[in-house]
Amino acid sequence: MKRLLPDQGLPRSSAVLLTEADWNVIHVADIGMSRSDDGEILRHAQAEARVCVTLDADFHALLVTGGERGPSVIRIRKEGLDATALAELSQGIWAGIEDALEDGAMVTVTERSVHVRRLPVVRD
Repeated sequence: MKRLLPDQGLPRSSAVLLTEADWNVIHVADIGMSRSDDGEILRHAQAEARVCVTLDADFHALLVTGGERGPSVIRIRKEGLDATALAELSQGIWAGIEDALEDGAMVTVTERSVHVRRLPVVRD
């Protein structure tokens, strides 16, 4: 699958690095969405069958409150990643989360863990 849509807070050059590694990556700034709201970005990712990659917790909140099944979102909770570090992180975690992302998931990546929550999130 390896179709990503990195959000504005992430380095644009990471998309170039991942594209060179045969990933299909388009940064929001490259398609004129750098000032779009999170809902618009999610709708675009869903329409394009892309996984959103972001630093922003609002993407997960929108998926939960809307009872959405997608798109999948990876939230990076590691500040200050440069393009190379982000590309390496993405490649390093992909095999462990790919199946969940294809089915619809929210993934949170921290310094110590990768947490996957399947969509939709059902509240009791």
